[in-house]
Amino acid sequence: MQRFHFISGLPRSGSTLLSAILSQNPRFHAGVSSPLAAFFASLVAQVSVGSEWSARVSIAQRRRLLHGLFESYYSDLPAQKQVVFDTNRSWTARLPALLDLFPEARVIACVRNVAWVMDSIERLYRKNPYENTALFGNEGERSTVFTRTETLAQRNRLVGLAYSGLKEAYYSEHGRAMLVVDYDLLVQRPAHVIPLIYQFLGEDAFPHDYDNLQFDTPDYDEGLGLAGLHKVRRKVSPEPRETILPPDLFEQYAKLSFWYNTASSRCNVLMVRP
Repeated sequence: MQRFHFISGLPRSGSTLLSAILSQNPRFHAGVSSPLAAFFASLVAQVSVGSEWSARVSIAQRRRLLHGLFESYYSDLPAQKQVVFDTNRSWTARLPALLDLFPEARVIACVRNVAWVMDSIERLYRKNPYENTALFGNEGERSTVFTRTETLAQRNRLVGLAYSGLKEAYYSEHGRAMLVVDYDLLVQRPAHVIPLIYQFLGEDAFPHDYDNLQFDTPDYDEGLGLAGLHKVRRKVSPEPRETILPPDLFEQYAKLSFWYNTASSRCNVLMVRP
């Protein structure tokens, strides 16, 4: 029987890198964002108040239907893939349902200084100057670095939605089921971080190779208009650089790292102190 865990958190914060590392374990399956969170939300909407079917589908039936989504979606995996990590930014906003369906599940939330998240997305945008990308809906949103970061930070957009869900989970009563992993610590000390993740998951240790990763999804990335979005470098290592954001923008978003306030959270946190 498959065991399910979840990878979530902020974009450009190491979730793809983490999936690439975990995928070296032959018992694990991990990848880029799956459509399961969207299927999950659509099914819940169809059986909730406001739908003609809400009175016809009991809570027990809803649980079975939602549980069946995961079993059906991953039914084609080889038998040795006993542990499945499903990735989506919105899972942090679904902890009550996820932990009801999968009581033993754990969520790994990847985080990073939000200023560097914005910097990383802006770099990708500038590397694809002949593509508008799917991140922005009109010329007003994509016109300058200021409008682009403002758009991304909105509560229903790429960074803002992930940030809000992460913050909800971080301060929730379900926090003990979540491990927050700081991108900087992961790239600086992978051989230290990954064993701690295994301990959190209750899994036996595995000898990972942090110098020989293989992970790329060119078709998926090009479909978003952001070539290189999920390409992982061969060796896990820090990459020092200066920001390309204007100083005021960088300062604005650098202040948003709430996960340093561990005293008010039940979450487990692996991070580099500022």
